Amino acid sequence: MVGFFEDYEIGQVRRFGAYPVTRDEVIDFASRYDPQPFHLDDAAAAANPIFGRLSASGWHTAAMVMRMMVDEGQRTGSFSMGSPGLDEMRWLKPVYPGDTLSVETEVIDKSAPKSRPEIGFVKFRITCFNQHGEQVMRQIASNIQPRRAAAG
Repeated sequence: MVGFFEDYEIGQVRRFGAYPVTRDEVIDFASRYDPQPFHLDDAAAAANPIFGRLSASGWHTAAMVMRMMVDEGQRTGSFSMGSPGLDEMRWLKPVYPGDTLSVETEVIDKSAPKSRPEIGFVKFRITCFNQHGEQVMRQIASNIQPRRAAAG
């Protein structure tokens, strides 16, 4: 089980998830949160030289990654206490209906504030891949994790 600050080691890598991207979900998300034509309309997407066909919003990709991370945390008993935010987010390649996404997390740093002995911060490089193993999104994010001594 991974969940306490002490359970994470710099360099630790985990790979998980298999999220199928559907056309209906792409259009639903875009119509609600990112209603740009290349996320909603086949002809507009085909005319766009970057996408060439209907593609998921980058924010939708981030939401799908978050879903896989929460599902994995529930499966493994990991329990984040929240996040102070992202240092970086990059959309590297379009995500299309029919893709299946997975996630890789790598612990790149951790710190334990003396003023808050009940928590620690774990920084991750989070990479999302499509079914071909191509990177489609990458982010650097920090998590707040409980410390074992405080839970004891």
